[in-house]
Amino acid sequence: MSDDLSQKNHDFATSPATIRLGDLEVTRLGYGAMRLPGKDVWGEPEDPVQARAVLRRAIELGINFIDTAWFYGPHVANRLIAEALHPYPKDLVIATKLGGRRTPDKGWAPFARPEELRQGCEDDLRTLRLERCDVTHLRYIPGSGVPFRESLDAMIELQKEGKIRHIALSNVGTAELLDALERTPIVAVQNLYNVAGGLGPLADATHAAVESPEAVLAACEARGIAYLPFFPLATGDLGKGHPALDATAARHGATPAQLALAWLLARSPVMLPIPGTRSLAHLEENWAARTIALTRDEVAAMAREARANG
Repeated sequence: MSDDLSQKNHDFATSPATIRLGDLEVTRLGYGAMRLPGKDVWGEPEDPVQARAVLRRAIELGINFIDTAWFYGPHVANRLIAEALHPYPKDLVIATKLGGRRTPDKGWAPFARPEELRQGCEDDLRTLRLERCDVTHLRYIPGSGVPFRESLDAMIELQKEGKIRHIALSNVGTAELLDALERTPIVAVQNLYNVAGGLGPLADATHAAVESPEAVLAACEARGIAYLPFFPLATGDLGKGHPALDATAARHGATPAQLALAWLLARSPVMLPIPGTRSLAHLEENWAARTIALTRDEVAAMAREARANG
């Protein structure tokens, strides 16, 4: 770990404080930019000044990993990141995502053909003012009509051209992960996961359910691959009086949302949570979650109760 990162992360309660993404090293608590655009991840935020202030404050706190995508807005999240932070700090890692797009009715649709992935990559580079994306996730959407390997090979080609530094995956099961690893290094997997698990109504509603979420996490652990849990707070539901978190939160003098993040950090050393928010107060609260030390018994009990209740 660099001296700078070590100094910033000395107060992480759960080791390690950082994680590697190929040749990159980042703090093990990032920021997800999906909440930056307006309602339904569409259009401009109500307060663009506040959105840019949140991004700048994230960097001041010590966060050096931001997850985004050209289709957040569309293009809005990327533009706000560039407006707030460009020229970027030398240690900032920006992860992007390809494979999806927005529809005029504010819906979500696959965008995974080779030419579509290339278009999305070019949009990320342009809107973020980058010459190369540090980490780019291929979001796999079963039933899209595009074979997984066809999309993956297109990502490999973009990497060969110097447009992508490291390839990552999103919304994949163990089968897709192992298949990809036979063809190229993978530095991260981004799947829906939180203290309530990786399945259920939220996963179904967002087309993010994968077979055996715990097996995917185990496969990442065995190979030292970073695991980015999206919807780490179940879109806020885990912070709203969830019975699995209330008692433990009270013991630690923390909020249930903070406990949900602390649980992820304690659950696995490869976990890299990326909570998003438009609020400076919530950003500070999320960052403070890294200082909460949970016992093994608390980690097991919280998951058991959360999954039993929901």
